[in-house]
Amino acid sequence: MNEIIKSLPRPSKRPHIKATKSLDLSGLEGKQIVYSETKLALRTHPKTFKKLADM
Repeated sequence: MNEIIKSLPRPSKRPHIKATKSLDLSGLEGKQIVYSETKLALRTHPKTFKKLADM
């Protein structure tokens, strides 16, 4: 059984990209962003959150 094992290519060095924008979650728009992202997470992973609630 001579199997040929291929390795993955080595990752290349990439420059670090600094964040240019900051996200302000303190206002009304921030509250809406948190609400919509939370709703999306709950809709995407209902079983996970159900398990966590029952712990």
